[in-house]
Amino acid sequence: MNKAFSTIVMLLLFCGSITFAQSTEELKALALRDAKTASQATLKMDFDKLLDYTYPSILELMGGKEKAIELLKSTFNTMKESGFVFEKAEILGVSDVVFEDDQYRCYIEGFNQMVMSGKRMKSKSYLFGIYNSEAKFWYFMEAKQLKNEAMMNLVFPNFKTSLKIPEDEMTTEDI
Repeated sequence: MNKAFSTIVMLLLFCGSITFAQSTEELKALALRDAKTASQATLKMDFDKLLDYTYPSILELMGGKEKAIELLKSTFNTMKESGFVFEKAEILGVSDVVFEDDQYRCYIEGFNQMVMSGKRMKSKSYLFGIYNSEAKFWYFMEAKQLKNEAMMNLVFPNFKTSLKIPEDEMTTEDI
């Protein structure tokens, strides 16, 4: 009886870990899909679509979706008038998905290439993702904002994560 019980427990633990692995792989695939959609929305300046993937409390801080769209349009129009051109916005990869504080989280590595004022800027940056299990998609924010203590206290009070998110990198070259 004891051997049978032990075998069943081991089998259940093994099956449970396979299910978790499969679900985290599915979550990674969804994160990749959603990050690519948000990235393409940025290139197309489809701010309505981009903000669908922005964490809701960040939208609240911006005064709501309509005000955020106005702000983004104004900012990008000013940049465009100054010669700013977004050449590339690519998603390069997704970290492991972790479950902490009752949320699935990950980070996304992205590459952006822009031109402005006779310079080409190449940037490797990271998004922090939180999965919305009800809607079955990911919300994102700039990972570098996790270091902005004042903002984090407004968005995620007492925030901690086990994810080790790399630092952003930027290079510029004359063109």
